[in-house]
This record gives sequence, structure tokens and C-alpha cells, in this order.
Amino acid sequence: MTITQLKYLISVAENKNFTIAAEKCFVTQPTLSMQIQKLEEELDILIFDRRTKPVKITEVGSQILEQAYSIVSEANRMQDIVDQFKGYIGGELRLGIIPTIMPTLLPMFLHNFTKKYPKVELIIEELNTEDILTKLHKGHLDCAIAATPLNDDKIKEYPLYYEPFVAYVPENNALSNKGNLEVEDIDTDSVLLLQDGHCFTNSVLNMCQKNISTKEKNFRIESGSFETLIKLADEGLGYTLLPYLHTLEMNDKNKAKLKEFNDPKPAREVSLIFPTQQLKIHTIQALREVILGVVRGAIHFQDVKIISPVKNSKN
Repeated sequence: MTITQLKYLISVAENKNFTIAAEKCFVTQPTLSMQIQKLEEELDILIFDRRTKPVKITEVGSQILEQAYSIVSEANRMQDIVDQFKGYIGGELRLGIIPTIMPTLLPMFLHNFTKKYPKVELIIEELNTEDILTKLHKGHLDCAIAATPLNDDKIKEYPLYYEPFVAYVPENNALSNKGNLEVEDIDTDSVLLLQDGHCFTNSVLNMCQKNISTKEKNFRIESGSFETLIKLADEGLGYTLLPYLHTLEMNDKNKAKLKEFNDPKPAREVSLIFPTQQLKIHTIQALREVILGVVRGAIHFQDVKIISPVKNSKN
């Protein structure tokens, strides 16, 4: 049994196809298939059911797969141990970022980080929080940027900034006549939200816990785009809430429709997160310092109330 065989096993399990798995591993399909077969023969079990399309993993194969994840992850940590000992900032750093943070924060720090640390190969994926946690636990990501707290004992959180919610209220809405808003002004009957599964939506629902409407809307939005919600609000279908950084690049016409909340402002905590046993601490800390350097000037609010991004069971 070899680490290479286990990597091939993982690739087939994730891609459910031998040909695609071979491409991802940069080997020929016969080479990969032969190594998987040797592993099966050594263990005297069938890991994959090749009769189905896509390929299915067997029951015992699923247990072998979990162990393979652990072994490969631990093997990769050997170089991390050496780098940690030397204080080396370089090598591959796999970073996940949630969709409601990626478009605004990434352009703020990416150039600065890659210029300051040219030896780091930064691999970035846009993922929702659930997928980020799964990949962190399996060792497929080194760290991530997400809304916190996540209440996961196996994940460490380094807060980066506290980002207030801002309301986007068109002139034809009753709230447009108010100054700063109170949380009590927001109700789920009127607010336009991102599709279910976004942690920003969870935060808004948690914020509006006392104002959740039981009235059924005659339309349902399944959008992952704040821009779509803004356009729908302009069409008179309600109003929406936005993260503060998302409002900075708006044109003056749209900025005139923004309304802040009174203190303490509802806000989300944005953190750099990573497994508690992570060894690439020097590189992760370097990333954190670069991000802190660029966001300090952009976000300067002090009196905020952190809203949980974890879905409330009462919602």
C-alpha cells in the first residue's frame, strides 16, 4: 500500500470516474486503474463497483476512504512540520472563501499578498460555509475566510473585521422616509434575501427573529447575487440588506438609497479559520496580517452587535 495509491483512491471517489480521476492526478487511466486494482488485491476487498455509472464506492470502500483521507493528510503534514520549524512562508496554501465575501475582500488583499510573499502558491476556491468546513476537516483546504462564530471545536477562528449590515431601500418604500434604522424595522415579509444556504441569509433571519412573517409571498427568490436583489428592490418588490464592503463601489445614485442602522449596528464577524491542528501557521498568520492591513482603513465601526451566521432552529 502506498500514499500514491491512496491519493488515486480519493480522486476516483471524489470524481466518480476513473478517466477524470486520472486526469486530475496527471497520470494515464490504465496506470491509475492498475494501482487501484493492486490496492484492492492487497486488501482483498472491492473498493469500487465498476458496473455502475458513475462509479460507486462500496460500503467497506467508504470506510477505507475515510482512513485514506486521514493518512494522506498526515503525510502532507511532514513538510508542514519542517516549514513550521524553519518559519518558512511559502509553498501551497489552499484558501476557501464564502461567496458573500469573495467579490469584495479578495481584490483588496490578493495583489498585496502575492507581491509580499511571492513564494506562496495561493489556491483559492469560492465555497459555501458547509463545504468549507467539510474540506477543512478532510484536509482539502488549509484555511478559509468565513462569517463566524461557527461553534466548531476543531476549527480555530482569527477575527479579521466586523462588517455591519446596510439596508438598500428604494424611494418607493415606506422605510425610505426614516433616518437610521432599528433592527425592529426589518421584517421578513418585505426584505429580499439570498437563496437558502447562504450564511448571510441565516444572519439576517437570526437578526429578524422577532419579526419573522408567517405570510406567504407570491414569489420566491433563488438568487446568489446581491445585484439581482438590488434590481428587484428597485422594481418595487421590497428592500434588501447588504454587507458594508459591498456598498463601497456603488454609484452615487444607489448609495443615496442606503440606510445604516443605529448603534449597536447589526454586523457579521469575518474570520480567517483553519483546523486546530494546522501547521502552516506562519503562512496563515502572514495572510491575516496582510488582510488586516487593508481592511482597517475600510471598516472603522466600533459599536456593533455580532449576528450569528449559523441557522437558528427556530427560523
